[in-house]
Amino acid sequence: MIYTVTLNPALDYVLKVGLLSSDDINRAESEAIYYGGKGINVSVILTRLGIENKALGFIGGFTGRELERRLKADGISCDFNFLENGTTRINVKIKAREEIDINAEGPLITEADFSKLLNKLDAVKKGDYLILAGSAGNGLSEDIYERIMKRTSDKGVNFVVDASGNLLINALKYKPFLIKPNHHELGALFGAEANTDAKVEEYAKRLQKAGAKNVLVSRSEKGAMLIDENGEVLKIGTVNGKLLNSVGCGDSMVGGFVAGYLKSGDYSYSLRLGAACGNATAYSEGLAEKAEIERIFNMLKTD
Repeated sequence: MIYTVTLNPALDYVLKVGLLSSDDINRAESEAIYYGGKGINVSVILTRLGIENKALGFIGGFTGRELERRLKADGISCDFNFLENGTTRINVKIKAREEIDINAEGPLITEADFSKLLNKLDAVKKGDYLILAGSAGNGLSEDIYERIMKRTSDKGVNFVVDASGNLLINALKYKPFLIKPNHHELGALFGAEANTDAKVEEYAKRLQKAGAKNVLVSRSEKGAMLIDENGEVLKIGTVNGKLLNSVGCGDSMVGGFVAGYLKSGDYSYSLRLGAACGNATAYSEGLAEKAEIERIFNMLKTD
């Protein structure tokens, strides 16, 4: 079984505006609402690829209920902890000549709330995958993923961590199966830029030495690089297309990679499927659909 954890999910309110001006009232040409949160995005991609999974995390208020309703309507299995206080955040995404993202902070999560989630995670078993993705959430510290992994580490669980900064660094001691920083996050961990193949490989291998089994680095238009647990370096590019969506591409890559590994046990195949999912989301209004993923998968090849 695969479990995804999203500590600070959201509803994304997307507005398309022809010309954004501060001198007058701006009127949207179109609007849409999407559920969001990195772990939730991974769950959506896994589900669309036919991989059973369950989305966990925290929701609150009327926005939380709406997020849950939309997920279930789309066939996404979820079992959230409902917060007694606060509401799930609404993020505003304005698409004009440039994209403007305004992300809300989210509800306060107490230690009592977190303890309830830990109790729920006691159900994970040997061989399960536990995917920890996104920010810690309001009220939670940067050792939060470390605490989750400590609680479940003696069960033989495969951890996947898609986070940045100390959230990622603190998790490495539990030897996650996969981590997926993007190249900006990778460079920031070492106070430098990871803007060349050599630098990406160097820093990724340093994270391996610190505990990660596999390091997958997303690199926007340059594709992705995987340093697998056998020491092999695999690279993959992108396919041409019109960028419609910059939200959820990395999450889609994580979902595709895990799905690919479960299907094949082959890292090259996993990288290819992960890249296909990331590309397909970039060229879609929302998260990628299976048909588009398959189309792009057939166009990609690993180096």
